[in-house]
Amino acid sequence: MKNNGAMILDFGSQYTKLIARRVREENIYSEIFKHNISIDEVKKFNPAAIILSGGPSSVFSNNALRVDPEILKYNKPILGICYGLQLLVHSYGGNVEEKNSGEYGLSKLNVDNSHDIFNSVPNEINTWMSHMDQVTKIPLNWRVVAKSTNEIIAAVSNHDSSRIGLQFHPEVIHSEYGKDILRNFLIKIANCSTGWNADNYVKDQILNIKKEVGNGKIIIGVSGGVDSTVAAALIHKAVGNKSTAVLIDHGLMRKNEAETCVLALKKGLDVNIHSFDESDIFLSKLEGIRDPEEKRKIIGNQFIKSFEKISKKFGEISFLAQGTLYPDVIESGFGVGGKSQAIKSHHNVGGLPKDMNFKLIEPLRDLFKDEVRKVGIELGLPSELVQRHPFPGPGLGVRIIGSITKERIKTLQEADKIFIDILHEDNLYNQIWQAFAVLIPIKTVGVMGDQRTYENLLALRAVTSVDGMTADWFKIPESTLAKASNKIVNNVKSVNRIVYDITSKPPGTIEWE
Repeated sequence: MKNNGAMILDFGSQYTKLIARRVREENIYSEIFKHNISIDEVKKFNPAAIILSGGPSSVFSNNALRVDPEILKYNKPILGICYGLQLLVHSYGGNVEEKNSGEYGLSKLNVDNSHDIFNSVPNEINTWMSHMDQVTKIPLNWRVVAKSTNEIIAAVSNHDSSRIGLQFHPEVIHSEYGKDILRNFLIKIANCSTGWNADNYVKDQILNIKKEVGNGKIIIGVSGGVDSTVAAALIHKAVGNKSTAVLIDHGLMRKNEAETCVLALKKGLDVNIHSFDESDIFLSKLEGIRDPEEKRKIIGNQFIKSFEKISKKFGEISFLAQGTLYPDVIESGFGVGGKSQAIKSHHNVGGLPKDMNFKLIEPLRDLFKDEVRKVGIELGLPSELVQRHPFPGPGLGVRIIGSITKERIKTLQEADKIFIDILHEDNLYNQIWQAFAVLIPIKTVGVMGDQRTYENLLALRAVTSVDGMTADWFKIPESTLAKASNKIVNNVKSVNRIVYDITSKPPGTIEWE
C-alpha cells in the first residue's frame, strides 16, 4: 500500500506532519523523510507524488536546505509548499527575493480555477500564509496560477502541471479549500491510490514489530491511557507472549487508577500485565521540584530506571515499547527534517536517558490521537478504553503546579474524580477531548460554616480538539460547572475556590504547568 502513495520531504516546518495527516485523510499512504534523501531512496519508496514542505530557510542563503537535483528530474509530480515553492522556483531558474514585509496569517487569493490544482475551487479564497521571501520571477515556460490581493505570487505551475508550487499552506485548517487543493494534486494530478486505512496501518506495523523484535522479548509500558493501551494491543497482536505489559504506579495517577487500569487492560487486551508500586522513589526525586520541565525529565528518567530494574524479573528483555505520539515528538522539539522549537519535554521523548539498556519501539510515533483511536477500534479494543480522555505520562505531576506532596496529590485526586464523574453524569464526557482539574499554589480566603477558611484554589479545564496540536475551551453548561464547584468544595476540605479555564491552544497549552 506504500506504492502509489505520497512522499513528503521535510525542510523543518512545524506543519510537515499536518501535510502527512491531510494526505492520510484522503486514504492515501504518506510518509515523511528528511529533505536530503537520495534519489535511490525515493525510487525504492516508489511514490506517486512528492511534496516538499515549508521551512525556515531562505533558498538563496549559504546554508539553505537543498534537495537531491535528481529528485527534481524524477518523473513523478512534485508539489512545493511555502519554502517548497521557493525551492522549486529557484531550482528551475526563477527568482526568489527577501522583501521588507511578508504575509502572515489569513490572506485572500485570486486563483485561476482552470488549472487542475484549483479544480472546483472559487476564484477568490482565504488561505494561511507564513513567509517573508517572495517569488519575483517565475521560471521559463511556467505560469502564475494564483496571486494574493496585494499582487504577491501565491501559486505557480510548469507547462504540464508536474511541478506545482503553493506559497500558502493548504494543510492548515484555516486555509479555505485546502483539502480540496491537496486532493486535486494527489488524485487528479498524481493519481495516488486511495486504499490506505487503519487496517493497512495495523498490518504494516505488525510486520515491522515482528521483524524488529525477532526472537527477543519486549516490555510494554502502559498507563491505562489510550496511547499505551493501543500500543500494547498492537504489539501483543504482533509478538504474543514475547511481550509483557507493565504498569508502573508513580504515585501520580488518578484516584484508584492503577487498580482500575490493570483490571481493564487484562479484560480488554488479554495479555499478561503486572503492576509495580514505585511511588516512593518517584516522589522522593520530585520533592521540592517546582519547574515543570525538570519534573518531566525526572519522571522520564526514573521510568527507564524502574523499567530496567523490573525487567530483570522477566528474563532477558531487549526492547521497551511506549505509546509515543507525534504531538509528543513535535512539542518536545524533535522533527524529521530538523529540530523545531521545544514547547515542553514529554517524559517519553525529551526526558529519556541517553544510556538506556533497552531499544525503544514506538509503533504509534507517527500518528495523531484520532488516528490512534481508529487503530484501537481496528484492533477490537473496547470503546471505554479507546475513547478515554488523554492522560499525561507524568500524570498529576504536571497538574500540581509547584511542589508535589502526598497531601496535594490526594487533594487533586479527589477533586479530579468528582469533576470527571459529573461530566459522565451529565453526558458531556464524550463531547470533550480532555478534561481535568489543576491544583494551583495559591490559597484564598473563604467562608464555610460561618468560619473563615484559607484553602487551595482549584482550576477546571475542558477542551475540544482533533489532534491535540490546537484546542478550544469547551463550553460546559453553567449548571454542570455549578454542580462540580459545589460538590468539590463540599467534599474536598482543602479546596475553597474553583475557577474555569477558557484559554485556547494556542496561546496556552492543553495542560497547565
